[in-house]
Amino acid sequence: MKAPYTIPRFLIIGAGFSGAVIAHELAKSMECELDIWEEKLHVAGNCYTSRDEETGIMVHRYGPHIFNTDKKEIWDYINQFIQIKPIIHRVKAVANGNVYSLPINLHTINQFFKKTFSPEEAKVFLQSQAEPIKDPKSFEEQALSLIGRDLYKAFFYGYTKKQWGCEPSELPASILKRLPVRFNYNDNYYNNEFSGIPIEGYTPFVEKLLNHKNVHVALNRKFDPSDDISNYNHVFYTGPIDAFFNYKHGRLGYRTVLFEPFVKEGDYQGTSVINYCEEKVPFTRITEHKHFTPWENHEKTICFKEFSKETSGSDLPFYPKRLAKDKTLLYKYREEANSLENISFLGRLATYRYMDMHHVISEAINFSKIVTSAFSSNKMIPAFPNEEK
Repeated sequence: MKAPYTIPRFLIIGAGFSGAVIAHELAKSMECELDIWEEKLHVAGNCYTSRDEETGIMVHRYGPHIFNTDKKEIWDYINQFIQIKPIIHRVKAVANGNVYSLPINLHTINQFFKKTFSPEEAKVFLQSQAEPIKDPKSFEEQALSLIGRDLYKAFFYGYTKKQWGCEPSELPASILKRLPVRFNYNDNYYNNEFSGIPIEGYTPFVEKLLNHKNVHVALNRKFDPSDDISNYNHVFYTGPIDAFFNYKHGRLGYRTVLFEPFVKEGDYQGTSVINYCEEKVPFTRITEHKHFTPWENHEKTICFKEFSKETSGSDLPFYPKRLAKDKTLLYKYREEANSLENISFLGRLATYRYMDMHHVISEAINFSKIVTSAFSSNKMIPAFPNEEK
């Protein structure tokens, strides 16, 4: 650890959830000065929300974010700053000319196969459809072992190929483990106990986290690997880890999303999200943001068609692909990061993992405790909050 200043100085790269939470927790728990560099023109990262000028609807500018968690302490943490209104998130899917409910549930199964199965009958039927793959290694094998070829082809093959830009057989099985199959008529997309949307969006949450006299935010301030950061006791980096090292070992694989907005009168599709599962449809889904705030009334509606593509150049990374070649590169970057002093890598992009919002918040809170403990005992701060698997 560097020789301490009278008051420790920290630099945080990125004003998304990871950066904002750790800034708030450190400012609250210890006397320090915190600078935050954010390359966007706003805080809140990809969770940034603002009202559409034409319709007045609260829009999730980088795609929908429905906060959900099974941890009451994280739900309560956010509600200290803003009010989250509980909602049930319902997703529909268009396949073979019909509209179905997702995740796959008893209604989906009966509708798709034109049956009237009871829960037990549906379980037995799906077991007969599932392929006997004992240890699924890929997304495709995981799907075939859970639901069989017919449902896989209808709901997952084309959609997944569009979203990830590769064959589902190339993707890890862990991606599909997030999607449950239900043998009842529950069409709530989430299994977690708590789910909802902030009444005024996510941006005020981050603004309140950063509202401290010792926290100084510089917007439109992009970090460059050549920047002199030696004046800080410690740096917390929340951007893409390969960008930090100027891509010296190569670029990690990410998917990005392009949004095509359109405005209509009234209600366009009757729900917040409809997936378009067939490969021949170029977009993955249409989101209608007025349905994320059903307590509001708007005469018009704004929707977004979402198109997934590989990141290149200045594209904004959304989803880490984590293919075998990506994990090989990641190990190289992590090994180099662990050799550095006074720099930690935090959050979805810096640790190259798919993380939901509650995971990001919880990890930042816990890591802040590690930081304050390390400073009080003059110990090294770890480079990462997680072990790579």
